[in-house]
Amino acid sequence: MKLYQNEISSATSRVRIALALKGLMAEALPVTILGENSESRQAGYGSINPQGLVPALLTDSGVLITQSLAIVEYLDEIKPEPPLLPDTAEGRAQARSIALAIAAEIHALLPPRIGLHLGKVFQADADAITAWNRHWVGEGMAAVEAMIAGHRQGAFAVADQPGIAEIFLFPQAISARRLGFDLARWPNIAEIVARLEAIPAFQENAPAPRQ
Repeated sequence: MKLYQNEISSATSRVRIALALKGLMAEALPVTILGENSESRQAGYGSINPQGLVPALLTDSGVLITQSLAIVEYLDEIKPEPPLLPDTAEGRAQARSIALAIAAEIHALLPPRIGLHLGKVFQADADAITAWNRHWVGEGMAAVEAMIAGHRQGAFAVADQPGIAEIFLFPQAISARRLGFDLARWPNIAEIVARLEAIPAFQENAPAPRQ
């Protein structure tokens, strides 16, 4: 397998964590994602992934899979152990709800291309873009905290072992901390992240800080 990735990308981090939990290997193919002239915005990468986003996984059979949730669930299907989804229909739905609340409602408003557009169309400077990011992260993580608090029964967000919910939560929480948030304002998230930081698959595959 080959993984088109960028180490600062929290979406890439999700897939790298899943690979590590599964004990699977993928050749890393770096793709730059910052700036107008990034590789992700060029026709060459667009011919690979029309969305121009990372990550993208090229399977051993030559099929390209985009979107981190689809990639993580693919990895769960090709190597079922350890499972990344709970064993009940309700638990699986809850785990996916948390993952999508992060991927679709928080992270979707934060990628570099959003900042570029805000600057180009609305003349937003770096401080304004940071304020934009902090607004959506703060609002979104508060909602995720409430979701977890409403049905948490185990050591982690949904169960007693980490899975898809935590794979999506951990990189977003690390990014929130780098934006200046104290995770203690979200006590369930803070406790879960502390547990995850002790697990090498998570700690070693956190998104790298932007330089």
